[in-house]
Amino acid sequence: MAGIGIHHVTAIAGKARGNRAFYAGVLGLRLIKRTVNFDDPGAFHLYYGDAEASPGSVITFFPWEHAAPGQLGTGEVQEIALRAPPAAMGFWQSRLAPHGAVEHTRFGETVLRLRDPDGLRLAVVPCPGVEREPAWQAEGIPPAFALRGLHGVSLLLADAAPTAAILSDVLGFATLGREGDTVRMRAVGARDSQVVDIEVSGQARAGRLGRGSVHHLAFRALDDTGQAAVAARLAEWHGIQASPQRDRAYFRSIYFREPGNVLFEVATDTPGFTVDEPLAALGQALQLPPFLEDQRDAILQRLPPLD
Repeated sequence: MAGIGIHHVTAIAGKARGNRAFYAGVLGLRLIKRTVNFDDPGAFHLYYGDAEASPGSVITFFPWEHAAPGQLGTGEVQEIALRAPPAAMGFWQSRLAPHGAVEHTRFGETVLRLRDPDGLRLAVVPCPGVEREPAWQAEGIPPAFALRGLHGVSLLLADAAPTAAILSDVLGFATLGREGDTVRMRAVGARDSQVVDIEVSGQARAGRLGRGSVHHLAFRALDDTGQAAVAARLAEWHGIQASPQRDRAYFRSIYFREPGNVLFEVATDTPGFTVDEPLAALGQALQLPPFLEDQRDAILQRLPPLD
């Protein structure tokens, strides 16, 4: 199997300081990397994840302060779900009530649904077993109740079948169940709780990317060989050509538009988030790739406040 689950999800935010206050402060996720958008070095690229910066736990953001609000529609990731210990759901219900969290039942489990300050749709999902994983110690959140990062995503599409075929044939997912117009798929061999839900809505208009939207969804490959296998399957079985490989410092990436128009990425686990700073110091200082290092002073002057 070439694919091994989700690597990360990247979304568009507004103010960088507000984004950090919510994800590191309210949700208690670990800020594991502060760097810049390699294609737009005047903007941050912020990464949040679990205590060990594990691939598969990570949510990242491009904070573009003046971005217009996005418009949800078909061809998008409509919701990002986070993993919580089941015993912590009462704690999160109380903590997130001021942020509009409401209970919702799906696939037999009660989850909390809310929006972040930029309108991005989130869910907190009880995932048995996550309490045994290392917890990041955030102020005001007992370690036993800490979120452990990414659980999965929900896609809003006009037709589930073509995208489900990519997920199963190329990326190593299997259908787990159906509920109404939603198909749930799980990564075979990945962490048990990692899922992609595909909700079909043939009447919704196409989405418009903006603040509060998901930019892309990235799947894992252990290394370059695994990534090349994904690209080969994609081309041979579905006639889709992925982009050339791009070096993102912490992983190497290829990109393609799946049949439902969601931008998919395949990112390697290597070299990982500790390639330029030790695990204990992750996220504390601005990290730049070598090709931008000589512009550090100018970049620092353009970046908005974060701390």
